[in-house]
Amino acid sequence: MDREQQTPVLSVVGLTKDYPGVRAVDDVTFSIEAGSVHCLVGENGAGKSTLVKMLTGALQPTSGSMKVRGQPFFPANPQEARDGGIATLFQEMHVVDELTVMENLTLGMERSRFGFLVKSDLDDRVVRTLNAIEPSIDATARVSSLSVAQKQIVEIARAASSGASVIIMDEPTAALSEREVERLFGVIRRLRESDVTVIYISHKLDEIFQLGDAVTVLRDGRHIATAPLSEIADRSDLIRMMIGRNVFQTYEPRKTATGETVLEARSLANHLLDDVSFDIKRGEIVGFYGLVGAGKTEIARALFGADKASGSITFKGNPVGHSPRQAIEAGIALVPEERRTQGLFTNLSIRENIPVMNLRKLSDKGVYRSSEELAAANEYVGKLSIATDSIDKHTEKLSGGNQQKVVFAKCLFADADLLLLDEPTRGVDVGAKMEIYNIIKNMADTGKSVAVFSSELEEVLGICDRIFLLYSGALIEEMANGPEVDIAHILNVVTGGGEGAVQ
Repeated sequence: MDREQQTPVLSVVGLTKDYPGVRAVDDVTFSIEAGSVHCLVGENGAGKSTLVKMLTGALQPTSGSMKVRGQPFFPANPQEARDGGIATLFQEMHVVDELTVMENLTLGMERSRFGFLVKSDLDDRVVRTLNAIEPSIDATARVSSLSVAQKQIVEIARAASSGASVIIMDEPTAALSEREVERLFGVIRRLRESDVTVIYISHKLDEIFQLGDAVTVLRDGRHIATAPLSEIADRSDLIRMMIGRNVFQTYEPRKTATGETVLEARSLANHLLDDVSFDIKRGEIVGFYGLVGAGKTEIARALFGADKASGSITFKGNPVGHSPRQAIEAGIALVPEERRTQGLFTNLSIRENIPVMNLRKLSDKGVYRSSEELAAANEYVGKLSIATDSIDKHTEKLSGGNQQKVVFAKCLFADADLLLLDEPTRGVDVGAKMEIYNIIKNMADTGKSVAVFSSELEEVLGICDRIFLLYSGALIEEMANGPEVDIAHILNVVTGGGEGAVQ
């Protein structure tokens, strides 16, 4: 039978997912051929993750239908999706380092008799699968001895030996070296030859063209196109499909930034960062923009002393130490990406959270001035419009946007002169976003410097004076913000099409 006449291995029709006030996936329809590498691309927020969660049973669609090999497919949970032939490899490894490769391959599928594990045909099957995919991996080796790429291959072999006809790979090369990427590509090609379909999700467009047979483009939750990659001329055509519109820009040139440099970072390097150098001026809002694995969070954490990095950092003319305590004492504060686990004590009240970065400000000779704590809490609740009926409310009971405002209040109370904001509006609604943007601008207007680390291009273009473009741990380009910014050029750089790192 010709491939054109074959039943698609996976098809979705009218797939839609609604959340209160938001449609994350909007009437998506496309199909995937068996034995192909089908790439899924789109900007951050395009709907890729939500679509994958519906395919794997982690989310239930609001409407629409799915089929696997022509049969209705309605997984209620990830296990039902696996039973139906769809397996997923996430960015985070799901292997147990203390077990052997064989034990990982059969984990959860072991055969037993009278409470004792027994050898079965499953053992032979998984070993045959592993040998067919990557014979160099010893099934008796402990997984802790394997490289990141080899651990991924163990996960792939486990999925393939379970009978999966579709394996979804989400940013599988984010943590791999160039040599390991080539090895992984070889494994994916062998899977294709075995009639296993791979859905490949990546922001690295060069990988898409190197590996894929077809591509589906999502934008703002909608299906834009599904086409053979042979029909797409080059990465610029793909980028145009991904954008499809002018990015909404509200940036207005600011004049509060002075010529005085307050922070200098030179040759920062660690497990991901590669010779990153830049400076930040007083009263300036700078943006660090990149996609998965670009190094945004790593730069923020290195500046704050939360992660080790070689190179040098000076702030207001003085070397910055290598711990968060020293960074705070120098006048640097971090609003982390994970506000609930890293930015707040959610079991404490608003009043108790605000002063924690500068408790000495409220104490004198060992005596804590609770009346000043009360005054500070009331001041910042009013100043940042934190919606609450009481400053004694636990922060876990606040909305995402109001939780983020409490984190901002902590930084302001700490008298920080440089604020590092890692994904400052992730998970907050549109109204809260605008309030947070106004807070950022107001802080810069008072002479504070702000660094925004974001994967949302509209956010960076809307509030930042200068923008640093990142790719794979390197700072590729620095650009001034303004009405002449070329959006297609930005996406080309952050997806791997840049000329070279900034020196």
